Amino acid sequence: MLISLMGYSMSINLILILKAILILVLGYFAVKVVSSILENGAKKSKIPELVSEFVIKLFSAILYVFVILLAVGVFGVETGPIILGLSASLGLILGFGLQDTLTNLTSGLWIAVMKPLDKDETVQIGGITGKIVEVGIMATKLLTPDNVVITIPNKLVWGSPITNYTRMDLRRVDVAVGVSYGENLDNALSKALELISEHPKVLKDPAPAVVVTGLGESSVDLQLRAWTKTGDYWGVKGDLTKGIYEKYGKEGIEIPFPQMDIHVHKY
Repeated sequence: MLISLMGYSMSINLILILKAILILVLGYFAVKVVSSILENGAKKSKIPELVSEFVIKLFSAILYVFVILLAVGVFGVETGPIILGLSASLGLILGFGLQDTLTNLTSGLWIAVMKPLDKDETVQIGGITGKIVEVGIMATKLLTPDNVVITIPNKLVWGSPITNYTRMDLRRVDVAVGVSYGENLDNALSKALELISEHPKVLKDPAPAVVVTGLGESSVDLQLRAWTKTGDYWGVKGDLTKGIYEKYGKEGIEIPFPQMDIHVHKY
């Protein structure tokens, strides 16, 4: 049977239909096999996961289109004009309708290549802090400390300053504290350093330190600086914050609160 559809003449019969279905089924499984081989090869290589994922999906989509064109060609349809039409339509879509999509895609590839962040790392992106749960082609997902998942388009990720808190093996813990102006400053520094040195998770190298950071309105401002493993950061910070308060209280070193002296003159 000869029919005409959208300007194309097609010869259709049961044998051709079965042949087209067979091409589609075999083509589908062939693309799956090829994709699986490429995925296994990518895992063994040093290609970033995001790049390999994008390339494999793009290649698979092209193969699926090729299989569909083969199936359509069984009915005697000239596939050359169809390919040209698809190319022109794709160009228009990419040029006008998918600008943001392409920007996100390109940003995702840059993230995969440069690797400023990775899964399970804790980062800050554009003021949002959380643990990376997924780095996708189009977007990155963060899990905040209060268990909220935030999805950020990759163009915003790549276009924002990225602070990676867990990329390095070691981190410095900074704890600020103030002592009254009348206190023995050397004694306050010595007791604080003693507290840091006694903590089992504080590293000896780099060496811990206690420094004077400023002269405040109500106190001499100090900062305890201790190096620890990144995974121990928050535990050490909590211990030192609580410990310096208790240590100074035990030693009789005053931690002042903000205060204002008002002088009243009677004329």
